[in-house]
This record gives sequence, C-alpha cells and structure tokens, in this order.
Amino acid sequence: MPTPPTFPLTVFYDGACSVCAAEMAVYRRKNHGGRLVFVDISDPAFDPSPWGITLEAFMAQMHAIDRDGRAYPGVEGFWAIWQAFPASTLYGLLGALVMLPGLNLLARLGYRGFARIRKYLPKRAARCDGGTCRMDRH
Repeated sequence: MPTPPTFPLTVFYDGACSVCAAEMAVYRRKNHGGRLVFVDISDPAFDPSPWGITLEAFMAQMHAIDRDGRAYPGVEGFWAIWQAFPASTLYGLLGALVMLPGLNLLARLGYRGFARIRKYLPKRAARCDGGTCRMDRH
C-alpha cells in the first residue's frame, strides 16, 4: 500500500483526451473539500520542469503529486485521488478495493491497456474548454 497522500493533491491529466477530461470533470464536481487541484498537461503553457517529470512521462499516464512531492502515477494516482473523498462514498470504497492484490493487478492491466489506446480516442474540441460546449451556427 502506498503512503497516503498529503493534501492538496495536484492531479495532472490530458485535457485534450475526452475520456480523461470527462473523468476529471466528475471529480471536480464532487465534494473533495478543496483537496484536489487539477492541471491540464495538454495546455501549451504547461511546463513540466518544476515537477521533475518529462512531458512524455506525464502524457504516458496520469500523475498525482501530493503536497510533500510524492508522485502517484497511473493506478496509484487514482488511488490517491480517491483518498480525497470520505471512506463512506463510492470513491472511498474504490480507494480501499483498488489496492487489494488481485484487484490491483487487474486495475494496473486495465489502465495500462487504456493508456496505450488513449492517443487513438477522440480528442476534446477546444470549444469545450471550461466544461461548457457551444454550438457553432454556421
């Protein structure tokens, strides 16, 4: 079991990925008590150098970094995110279950497969930035 994160937890995700952006939007809307901070690594202004992780590594899998600088990549990142929610919630339960040996292996395999195909998934349109999409009337 990884060391529990210290909050706030900075969550780095690919906002150009429609699935990734949708997942992070769900976490944003849930009451996490301000313990999660979201950073879109697809933003051209994103600079990975202060974090000591290359952009390629950030793009290869989701990362979360806690207040003390501990990095949680991939499935551990989701586990760390879920620690921001009360244990009595679905996310709290997922956080407990995902680290069980058999489930953890399945989660890692599933995430590894998703990470490999993510670049082939539809990209989020720039006009949907901010979680609100507008229809062009042309």
